[in-house]
Amino acid sequence: MEKVTHPSRGIRSSGASSLSLPGSFRCSTNCSMKSYKLSDLSRPEIESLKSRPRIDFSSIFKVVQPIVDDIRNRGDAAIKDYTVRFDKVELDSIVENVNDLPDPVLDRAVQEAFDVAYNNIFAFHAAQKPVEKNVENMEGVRCKRVARSISSVGLYVPGGTAVLPSTALMLSVPAQIAGCKIVVLATPPAKDGSICKEVLYCAKKAGVTHILKSGGAQAISAMAWGTESCPKVEKIYGPGNQYVTAAKMILQNSEAMISIDMPAGPSEVLVIADKHANPVHIAADLLSQAEHGPDSQVVLVVAGDGVDITAIEDQINKQCNSLPRGSFAAKALSHSFIVHARDMVEAIAFSNLYAPEHLIINVTDAEKWESFVENAGSVFLGEWTPESVGDYASGTNHVLPTYGYARMYSGVSLDSFLKYITVQSLTEEGLKKLGPYVATMAEVEGLDAHKRAVTLRLQDIEARQVSNHR
Repeated sequence: MEKVTHPSRGIRSSGASSLSLPGSFRCSTNCSMKSYKLSDLSRPEIESLKSRPRIDFSSIFKVVQPIVDDIRNRGDAAIKDYTVRFDKVELDSIVENVNDLPDPVLDRAVQEAFDVAYNNIFAFHAAQKPVEKNVENMEGVRCKRVARSISSVGLYVPGGTAVLPSTALMLSVPAQIAGCKIVVLATPPAKDGSICKEVLYCAKKAGVTHILKSGGAQAISAMAWGTESCPKVEKIYGPGNQYVTAAKMILQNSEAMISIDMPAGPSEVLVIADKHANPVHIAADLLSQAEHGPDSQVVLVVAGDGVDITAIEDQINKQCNSLPRGSFAAKALSHSFIVHARDMVEAIAFSNLYAPEHLIINVTDAEKWESFVENAGSVFLGEWTPESVGDYASGTNHVLPTYGYARMYSGVSLDSFLKYITVQSLTEEGLKKLGPYVATMAEVEGLDAHKRAVTLRLQDIEARQVSNHR
């Protein structure tokens, strides 16, 4: 998720949970993770652990709404003003036609990495193409459901403290497979007004049509309303900070008439580990999400006895000290925690309650626990499956529900870029069989016009049959 310092691309303030429970886990790097034993907690105390750092959306909406309104009223001029104000960049044009831009030159190893990622993401999402099925529910009553692409889509690629060309792939590849006609990718410009060359490479490879050089709430607003140079889209996708999320939430309930992929929040991971898991790997997995930003949250669930907590503590300390983004990770760890579970059953039950964005199951025979997972954005099984592979190149999508929304939302997939239309077709015999039941139900509901739409046809059929027998 994007982490920056103003309403355009701003940092969310976060605090530790207000729950006061025994135990703590401390690193000499000023990292800290509270530690809880599930068997010592009451049910309300366990329930409270699923809460994330609080987001005050009411105050954020007050900041974002004027930006949304300003973009609607002033269009490109407002985008340029906000870009100067927040990004300290003056733009001559805010939108680039991707076909008009020269192909970027990447280091060969970098290009190969993104090509491998593209191929894997394409293969996994292409395999999700729906198969059209015709169902004859009764003789002469045929029904089917057909898929059609959403014609215009907006893809938000964060660019705050970290440039994320991988997100460009995660969003544009399924749009390409779906056949979306207009694909607008929004990403903040560099200080010289240019587009990140890796983002541009991914955009060109995956068929993006337009690049909007803007970030934050103003970029979401431009895609939702449309401006003089930015096409209006029907649905907006992608992760972002609280201001981006607030803009998406406001606009999906506005006259802009757009849909969004899902509510998004800070990055998070829950790691379930047993005594056989390598402390080096556990620490690395926790820090891989903690480094996203100070509002991220990571959770370690210890399954059973024999896990060397001291070794994990030492590794977190050592690895955090060596990370360029170690200060972000340390702040994230301050409102993260460890849970001690009696066994894997209790560990999985807690994970389902927490509903993490990413779930790593680093235990012996991890695959056998897959069927017990009910709530998670994406799952990583076994000691050789770090979360990073899903973030970049395994093929699965890394735009996932956070903040507990995995209880009711799925991550981005090919389906996110499709809409489904149902089709039915009745023969004369089909209407004769089904029509009387429909007429009866319409009569029960007091909808006479519905009833007549059927009975008048049935009368025509009957009259013709009588005429034919004369």
